[in-house]
Amino acid sequence: MTVFDPRGWLHIEDVGGVKSGVAGWKWSQIKPSRNLVWYQCYEQYDCARLDVPLDWLDPTDLRRATIAIIRYNATDRTNYNGPVFINPGGPGGSGAWFVKRLAPYYQFVVGNNHDIISFDPRGVGATTPKINCWNASSTTTSSVLWDLQEPPVLDAHPGTIYDSYAHASAFSQQCATQLGDTARFVSTPSVARDMLHIMEKLGESKLKYWGFSYGTFLGTTFASLFPDKVGRMVNDGNVDARDYVSGAGTHFLQDTDKLMNSFYAFCHLAGPKACAFYASTPKDIEIRVSILLEDIRKHPVIVPASASSNSRPEIISYSNVQRLITSALYRPLVMFPSLAEAFAALEVGDGRPFLDLTSQGSEEIPSCESRLEDPTDPENPTPEVPEAEGSADASKAIMCSDGAPIPGGVEEFKTYVGKLMELSKSAGASMASMVMGCVGWKFTAKWQYTGPFEGNTSHPILFIANTADNVTPLRSALANSASFPGSVVMIQDSYGHTSLSCPSRCTARTIRSYFQHGTLPSNGTVCPADLVPFEPWKLDSVSASLTAGSEDKKLDFALRELMKVPVFGL
Repeated sequence: MTVFDPRGWLHIEDVGGVKSGVAGWKWSQIKPSRNLVWYQCYEQYDCARLDVPLDWLDPTDLRRATIAIIRYNATDRTNYNGPVFINPGGPGGSGAWFVKRLAPYYQFVVGNNHDIISFDPRGVGATTPKINCWNASSTTTSSVLWDLQEPPVLDAHPGTIYDSYAHASAFSQQCATQLGDTARFVSTPSVARDMLHIMEKLGESKLKYWGFSYGTFLGTTFASLFPDKVGRMVNDGNVDARDYVSGAGTHFLQDTDKLMNSFYAFCHLAGPKACAFYASTPKDIEIRVSILLEDIRKHPVIVPASASSNSRPEIISYSNVQRLITSALYRPLVMFPSLAEAFAALEVGDGRPFLDLTSQGSEEIPSCESRLEDPTDPENPTPEVPEAEGSADASKAIMCSDGAPIPGGVEEFKTYVGKLMELSKSAGASMASMVMGCVGWKFTAKWQYTGPFEGNTSHPILFIANTADNVTPLRSALANSASFPGSVVMIQDSYGHTSLSCPSRCTARTIRSYFQHGTLPSNGTVCPADLVPFEPWKLDSVSASLTAGSEDKKLDFALRELMKVPVFGL
């Protein structure tokens, strides 16, 4: 039976008679519709597949895309305040994956009278057409084997950039052999138009939105294209829109080394009991890290095979450690203590803590016969083999569709990479791979929006930036905000990527007030962080929940749960 409620059409029968969480439930069992028809899914969620034009710019093109949408319903129906759309970042992050896991915590921040809604953007997850650069019958094996050939980070050894450039070019050529014309229709303006269409099908006249990282570029694009449709918009951890579409951005590394410097400073402040890599001054810790990296560059650490963990020997190289550092900068509260322990162990030739931290020791190459289907195919999820949090292939396709082509050849790119490494000693070489992915990309987006990124929105935008964010610095929020009259930039005095990387009751209450009442803080307001790196942050697992304790304790729990899951992508 299909009935209508204020949130759209609701199909109140189980999908194919299969309860959520039971092996065998498939997104493909939901019939695509040009109206929102909701099906119960994943026990406490609603799911729908919305049929939309593949090409929004050409109404004569009859090809279609199907957008996978998920909703977590408001628990306060008395004061129902509509849906808040979430984009978890990327590009290539699966909205369904993140909302399925985090919706109650998003909702606790914005208010229980809001639905939480997200969707898999074009090319991602259960949305079709899917972006997959490998033959469907051997996706997993081919992808894993290809990743094993990834060259070292660019400053590992002389000449590495030439291998890396060829590796990126080869993958672009591979994608060209597998992706058809539909690869031209995954760019951000098409996704923004999809979001507008979903909003309208929900019966809403204005968008309420909270986007993270790349999601801020989606938000900024939406606000530029449809300024009169903005009801509430929080852009959290901002991508500099103009820098991003240039194809050779540099602003994203502006504050990266501030994060690494915070490791030295807070490790020293925490003392030897809380930081395993403590030294007498922050500068001494920095020197100690530099010596360790140089030693591992020449003498990688060997971890012998173990029956209880890694079944084959592992080599921990300079590139492995640099990539771990880059990853740790996203979430200092979660990662820095373990990073310090891994450093201390590597210093004495013990790589086991490093493997435990990166889960490298438990990874196995899947046998060619082990699966005929992609084990992360959202069309066929099971509790044992769930959906993926995002798609690396779609990430590449979206990013390369949004930006200008990388100019010149490998020598020009080498000069550009040199600039990145000058901007960030700690992560410039490893972060260059993010841009290198577009080398040799063969597809040009049908709808590419490169500005102007500006608009007089129907309600002012709230931009949020951390004091130090490793990939979306404060300057990007200031640059984006400058072109949207009435918007404000709120600063969270913390370290990491987006406000979610560190709990702040002040930030959370500001966001809730904005969604509930439209209230904006004063421009430049600074919200303190509730914690600093190396400070214990785990709550009592017995008493902590969204239903027990004071409002502050419940908010603390929600913010820590959001902190534990990394924002996808950039």
